[in-house]
Amino acid sequence: MKSIYDRRDGKLLKEIDSMHFIMPLMYPNRCDNEAFMYERFDLTKTNEYLEKKQAEDPNYKYNLFQIIVTALLKTLTLRPEMNRFITNYHLYQRNEISAAFTIKKVFSEEGGEALAFIHAKPTDNIDTIHQEIYRQVSYCRSDNKDASTASMDVLQKIPLCLKKTLGAGARFLDRHGWMPESVVATDPYRASVVIANLGSIKLHAGYHHLTNWGTTSVFCLIGQIKKRPFYDDDGNVQMKMSVDVGLTVDERISDGYYCSRSIALLKKLIENPELLEASLSEEIDY
Repeated sequence: MKSIYDRRDGKLLKEIDSMHFIMPLMYPNRCDNEAFMYERFDLTKTNEYLEKKQAEDPNYKYNLFQIIVTALLKTLTLRPEMNRFITNYHLYQRNEISAAFTIKKVFSEEGGEALAFIHAKPTDNIDTIHQEIYRQVSYCRSDNKDASTASMDVLQKIPLCLKKTLGAGARFLDRHGWMPESVVATDPYRASVVIANLGSIKLHAGYHHLTNWGTTSVFCLIGQIKKRPFYDDDGNVQMKMSVDVGLTVDERISDGYYCSRSIALLKKLIENPELLEASLSEEIDY
């Protein structure tokens, strides 16, 4: 049952240990509590799986980005503490699993950008997420504007002399979860995870800061796909196709061991993508 302390986007967590109670009081800003992790994934089985899926659907091919998005959504579904957020000194469990990313309408310096937002369901899998990403990309690369961009265009017309007042008011509404839905409907910093595919623009994965605005506690950067060395226990090296991923997490939402196990699950899913054919809510061994 929803209480008066819950937000539109999350349920207030009351029965928590003293450490998770104290941390937001001592360190209230999300940007002061970033934990950055860097992981490399072996794409041997992943590429074999993609070849099979691409043969099944030649019209809109499956790709690594879709696998990583689905793997992140499944990880957040099975590891709910990674889907928490802290705002206004309180810890909340988010009401839904979601992912956001920016889409470049045209790959040029003049090309505009649009915001894509995936609202996942427990019954989703790689096939339904694949179709939803296709729908979002098609929509964003048309002349349509996402809801948040359209609202920002209106706000941009407010006189400059009111900028500080507008900013202060927006931050107040943001802290309390009172921002109008029309303004934040596709705001990426309201998602469970924000994803940036830097490999698509020939950049390496690296660190990306969190923001004090919004509620996002996890940021994921995807780097270039290329051959890299992998070493076995005896020190022998083998070159394999791989991708590097950078993850920035608000360390206040869970403990280090829980986060480590969550990354182990993410690795299992990306390197064994056939597991993503099951629903997001179906448990797996890892």
